[in-house]
Amino acid sequence: MMNDKTYYLNIFKVSEPQLQTLTATALTHGGDYCDLYFEHTTFFNLLLKDGVVSSGGFHTDFGVGIRVLKGEKTGYAYSENTEMTDMLNAARAASAIATGSSAGGRTYAKVADRKSDLYPMKENWRDKGADSFLPFMKDLETAVFSKDSRIVKVIIRMSDSVCDVMMYNSLGELTYETRPMGSVTVTAVFQQNGKTENRSVSRSFRTGAELIGPALLNELAEDVVKGIDERFEAIRPKGGQMSVVMGAGASGILLHEAMGHAFEADFNRKGQSIFSEKMGQQVCPKGINVVDDGTIAYNRGSGNYDDEGVPGEKTYMIHDGVLCSYLHDRISASWYGVAPTGNGRRENFRYNPIPRMRATYMESGNADPEGIIASVKEGIYVDEFSNGQVKIGEGDFTFFVKSGYLIENGRLTAPVKDINVIGNGPQALSDILAVGNDLKIDNGTWTCGKEQSVPVSCGMPTVLVSSLTVGGE
Repeated sequence: MMNDKTYYLNIFKVSEPQLQTLTATALTHGGDYCDLYFEHTTFFNLLLKDGVVSSGGFHTDFGVGIRVLKGEKTGYAYSENTEMTDMLNAARAASAIATGSSAGGRTYAKVADRKSDLYPMKENWRDKGADSFLPFMKDLETAVFSKDSRIVKVIIRMSDSVCDVMMYNSLGELTYETRPMGSVTVTAVFQQNGKTENRSVSRSFRTGAELIGPALLNELAEDVVKGIDERFEAIRPKGGQMSVVMGAGASGILLHEAMGHAFEADFNRKGQSIFSEKMGQQVCPKGINVVDDGTIAYNRGSGNYDDEGVPGEKTYMIHDGVLCSYLHDRISASWYGVAPTGNGRRENFRYNPIPRMRATYMESGNADPEGIIASVKEGIYVDEFSNGQVKIGEGDFTFFVKSGYLIENGRLTAPVKDINVIGNGPQALSDILAVGNDLKIDNGTWTCGKEQSVPVSCGMPTVLVSSLTVGGE
């Protein structure tokens, strides 16, 4: 939701001349660039457990971060209020940090403004209280219990936030927007013949309180009981090198972790990524496109603007198998001599922005998903991963499999669990044999923790990798 300029100036109790004074003060000692990041965020959460609200909370975050860039140096300071005296002190502190050396001379260019709003709110979360959501949570609990007699416990977490952001920089660019977020997570605990299994599902969108309704309730209740029979029956298979089919949707977290981070420009600028010297090279078979997208309406990872005031865009990291772009903030874009891609993101005003992913996915290919499975003589099918570990420099990864199946002679057979998938990101990309026509974006509560926590999303079509190491018996 984008209100008019006056709305944001009033929230932060500043004027445009004051913004100009702050950037001029921050550049007194000769910085190349300065920006201001104002934030006012309200957070609300509830936890329903055993039929009662066991916890809840509400808090407000408010302040401004001031950044000065000079050469390779960054100075950063923040204030938890917008009194002019305190902001001037923060500007002087950031200036002193950045200008501690004689290096400088980088240039930063203006960017085009954004005209459309990716996530307009119909109902503002700030107009709702806990009483507005309790009936939904209790109805959801009842619906989940009704789905399966083996359920012994249901836990429901609900949260929302509304974030007003205003950004100004020494180029004279003034941008502003309001960012909503609503999230619901349901966990069901099942017991059968002395065994316990649990399953959690979630949905998270940049939307207003209109999210809370029958459609979401029914979707979550149906989803949380899917595949539970298989979890009780799952085996731990023998390990080894084998073909792996990654199911559409949530398996996109492997793409995010094992490959996406290696495309972030700060890692490449510092020579820490396996892809640092591969721009313009063929890194996987033709026809494969890997995207980081900030323009999906209502998506958890999308942004009208990033946290540097750069409009969100759809960025092809790999197009037709060729590495064609890193993910840039303003610093890396200046260093490489390219335009920023809208990937400068931060947890809140207390942090510097750094290159971060948004919604990362592989575009659909031409293969039929059932045909992909039918082509595999021996392997595994995986549709949920967790607990991943990645080495950015080498590209090596390990992921724990939450849900999957053996593939035997082109058919899904026994469900599997308690196994790891181990491989190397660049090698896995080059070993892709088929890409399905069924891209699915997973709308769970994905959060990326690279130095700071930011909301993201991921997705995949069905993908066949010829060989990965499966750690089993």
